[in-house]
Amino acid sequence: MDHVMFSRSDPNVVSPQIRERRGWLVYNGPDHVTIVSDRDSGPPTLRGGDAKADGLVVLKACILELKAD
Repeated sequence: MDHVMFSRSDPNVVSPQIRERRGWLVYNGPDHVTIVSDRDSGPPTLRGGDAKADGLVVLKACILELKAD
């Protein structure tokens, strides 16, 4: 289940949805996971991390299934 952002819609008919997310699991903590869906293909820099990465932080309580390829 995931949060839903809406725009120009009737707020009385919007509800959480079951969504799928594909990407790289970069953090698996006790209460949430961080999944990166777009990242730099080059080697890591000396500063580490990827300041241009896109992803999502999801609360584990909202995850119905987590599987690896």
